[in-house]
Amino acid sequence: MNTELMDVESAVTKDKLVEDLRVVVADAEELLRATAGQAGDKIAAARERIQDSLAHAKVRLAAAEEAIVERTKQAARATDEYVHENPWKAVGIAACVGVIVGMLIGRR
Repeated sequence: MNTELMDVESAVTKDKLVEDLRVVVADAEELLRATAGQAGDKIAAARERIQDSLAHAKVRLAAAEEAIVERTKQAARATDEYVHENPWKAVGIAACVGVIVGMLIGRR
């Protein structure tokens, strides 16, 4: 069960990373559009390098998203199996989590 929790936390961290990468890609694309009218060899070369980097980043981003979705599905399947194999233990764990969350909310 501890491994499953680590997988879920890892997926959440990866989700945040993917979202951050999306923002960077969008910002870079906006920068490319804003500098489209600029002339010069150095600017043209820089724009070409940025476009190549963006293309590679988009491919890696898509692969990362696929990996996250697959890991999330695996974690969900493992959790489902655990709950079906240990229903009363799962109910006990859920009740304990509920009590802890209730106590934390009650403190405020």
